Amino acid sequence: MDFLVEWGWVLWLALILVFVIIEVFTLDFTFLMLAGGSLGGLVAGFFPAPVWAQIVIAGVLALLLLFVVRPPLLRAFRKGGDPTRSNVEALLGLTGTVVTENSSRSQVKLANGEVWTSRLADGLDGELVEGERVVVTAIEGATAVVVPAPVPQAPLTETKD
Repeated sequence: MDFLVEWGWVLWLALILVFVIIEVFTLDFTFLMLAGGSLGGLVAGFFPAPVWAQIVIAGVLALLLLFVVRPPLLRAFRKGGDPTRSNVEALLGLTGTVVTENSSRSQVKLANGEVWTSRLADGLDGELVEGERVVVTAIEGATAVVVPAPVPQAPLTETKD
């Protein structure tokens, strides 16, 4: 126990260093808050605080930082981020036209110009017909799961007698 009391500051520094290194790779501010708590334990170690008190101070400070400081910090850093959807998210809801029909798999040319292998969503009967308009509802691997696009209704016009 004398070792821990005498060299405790080295252990706190090592713990801070490990947390900061992990934070560099995760960039989520979680391990940075844990490093801040460990810093509190280190500072408590410079005063004549027992080891258990150092651990309690580090834990309480880490929890406070995690639940009080981290959420507004995350909001501040994510504010003004690019709201543009990308990758698979950008394909969901896109319309397309069936270019090749097949009983199990068809090919659909999407509004963004990409051609995808497609299939009807589960629970839908029938087949995709060439030229039919569809909407992407999901992406499963390299297959676009589609449903027939709703047909826009023409406005009713009144005829005068």
